[in-house]
Amino acid sequence: MELYDWLVIGIFCLALIGIVVWVVSQKNNNSADYFLGGRDATWIAIGASIFASNIGSEHLIGLAGAGASSGMAMAHWEIQGWMILLLGWVFVPFYSRSMVYTMPEFLERRYNKQSRTILSVISLISYVLTKVAVTVYAGGLVFQQVFGIKELWGIDFFWIAAIGLVLITALYTVFGGMKSVLYTSVLQTPILLLGSIIILVLGLKAVGGWEQVMSICSAEPVNQYGDHMTDLMRDLRDPQYPWLGALVGSAVIGFWYWCTDQFIVQRVLSGKNEKEARRGTIFGAYLKLLPVFIFLIPGMIAYALNVKSGGGFLPVDAAGNVISDAAFPTLVAKLLPAGFKGLVVCGILAALMSSLASLFNSSAMLFTIDFYKRLRPQTSEKALVRIGQIATVVIVILGILWIPIMRSVGNVLYNYLQDVQSVLAPGIAAAFLLGICWKRTSAKGGMWGLLAGIIIGLTRLGAKVYYSNVTDAADNWFKAVFFDFNWLYFCGVMLIICCLVVIIVSLATEAPSKEKIQGLVFGTSTPEQRAATKASWTKWDVINSVIILGITVAFYIYFW
Repeated sequence: MELYDWLVIGIFCLALIGIVVWVVSQKNNNSADYFLGGRDATWIAIGASIFASNIGSEHLIGLAGAGASSGMAMAHWEIQGWMILLLGWVFVPFYSRSMVYTMPEFLERRYNKQSRTILSVISLISYVLTKVAVTVYAGGLVFQQVFGIKELWGIDFFWIAAIGLVLITALYTVFGGMKSVLYTSVLQTPILLLGSIIILVLGLKAVGGWEQVMSICSAEPVNQYGDHMTDLMRDLRDPQYPWLGALVGSAVIGFWYWCTDQFIVQRVLSGKNEKEARRGTIFGAYLKLLPVFIFLIPGMIAYALNVKSGGGFLPVDAAGNVISDAAFPTLVAKLLPAGFKGLVVCGILAALMSSLASLFNSSAMLFTIDFYKRLRPQTSEKALVRIGQIATVVIVILGILWIPIMRSVGNVLYNYLQDVQSVLAPGIAAAFLLGICWKRTSAKGGMWGLLAGIIIGLTRLGAKVYYSNVTDAADNWFKAVFFDFNWLYFCGVMLIICCLVVIIVSLATEAPSKEKIQGLVFGTSTPEQRAATKASWTKWDVINSVIILGITVAFYIYFW
């Protein structure tokens, strides 16, 4: 890092402080202001916030690392971003009509209080144990690589970078709320995109062009069935990414993440109206086409540079194995000139802070609205904002305390996240999908679908932890089903089981009243609601949605 780099970082930090000071001066008078930015966000702010919140360290480290180790296999999860369009076109009208703050609150409106509590608990646990801890862990790892500092004042620099990042982000989230997350995303997103595109261009130049990357990577086999790093669709016998499993698993996780997860939907609920919310999702879907090109492909470039240099480009661990997760920070450290390096560090800072800020705000909102306000409904709006700030601080502390355990995750951050999400997603996806598509879905049906998802999912996770550490475990049906069975097929089968539970329990229990589901299920909207939805889109919204789907199909055809 040279003087120019530090100057660029300094300017970025001043701009960030300026935005936060301005946001803090605009008082958050109530919880809608604090958590949803006053529900007056425009489509540009929504789309930028969706993208910036989604792009965290699992992309900067994990996705580039996945590109360097397994090639195109993980592209399925990124290219499924077209599902944001489902959120905009299908789910936004229902969410907007219900006037809810959180997804658990929506489930209470559609089902019952128990369903709301179950989803709140799942969401809070998953935020602290996966998203917060992994993002902070990977953030510390990135800065350790980029700055090249092992220790500072006798303390591992990893901890200084990780905790410093958390504290700075927590301060601006606690004081600014949702508005600070939205407006800093508008600053952060272009910086992140520009920095990553510079890395892509310089990487391609260093390796000798796109043909060289494809030539080197297509020569590297990934299984014994004739597949190589450049193959997106792999043999059905592939132990990790069989094409059918990858399509089904990434679709289930994609639907859960983009259409029902508080983390993403909160960005959209902050829209001025249905039109702004939908256009925000279309803009977000355009931006979501980029990560494969600006994160995964640079990982493949790093692999190609490593091959060309005879194994001297990427760092290795004590056992002599290449550290794939170091691909992106290594490209930053070795390829970028002074000034640009500072810009990309700002991009990385932007991604980490935006992701963490969104997490802190979403977690605080879940706790405040779904637990505290229900226990103490008379709490004033200003007190709710204060409780939200305290909840943010608690979530930060829990995330930091979990990091030492997370450090044992090692070089499989992106895989770890998708693995955990593959067992969290099916039950939630089943409850939302059938709840909005089928009038007959009862309160008990939705609740038992969620419970079935938690029970099966936690059993799978527990089996994974146990059998991964016990090498001499005997073979039996339990191990075959909950550990040996491919994780992607397991995710698809789990969705079918959860849907069957919802359907069977719904048919065996009392159907919901017309008043209960009015405007929340297909076929129950009033003529006025349908007219309002129809008036909220134009032919250009349809054309842009079709373009996004066309690009997705073209991508699959090219890398087939």
